[in-house]
Amino acid sequence: SLLLMMILSEVCPPSHASDYLELPILAAIRNNDLGVFELMLMGWDRKADPNPVQLQWVLGGVRYGKSHLGSMSQAFDYAVERTPSISHTGTVTVVGVTYRPTGSDGPSAGAAMAVGFIAMFKGDRIQRGTALTGTIEPGGRIGWVGGIPDKIRAAKREGYHTVLVPRGQVNTTQWNLIELAFQLNVSVKEVDTIDEA
Repeated sequence: SLLLMMILSEVCPPSHASDYLELPILAAIRNNDLGVFELMLMGWDRKADPNPVQLQWVLGGVRYGKSHLGSMSQAFDYAVERTPSISHTGTVTVVGVTYRPTGSDGPSAGAAMAVGFIAMFKGDRIQRGTALTGTIEPGGRIGWVGGIPDKIRAAKREGYHTVLVPRGQVNTTQWNLIELAFQLNVSVKEVDTIDEA
């Protein structure tokens, strides 16, 4: 987290330290029941230019524009729509290590990123100890994803106590998240929409 904060401060100096938002991202890797946990850092410089606000993602010192960001771009656009009273100018910079927008798991972070962007625009914080997995669907619905048990294990390893999952995915033919949550002593809650999350 400290390394990401240092990188972000170089590419997007905020107007104050509170302009950074830490967003937990959960992922699953094939043939591995451990899952992956990452903190993404989001910074917004709130400058008058560019107008409208621009999104960039930084990986290894390379800045990627919105056209290369898949579900992150979709989540960003949704957050701008959902916060119409906010003056959307300047640059939003996102720094992360394991997130790959073209990878197979990128879309499963879409809902979390939408929640993160909305919180950042509103000046809110993400509740500590809570993580979310799910795609962002039209109208702000949260869509189904794979590998949820692995993602819950990753969240637990990092000290998270609540994981929000898409409605209808707690008990499927692939898994029983109620049983897993009991074993790991975590809470699993279903959510329908980005607003609910």
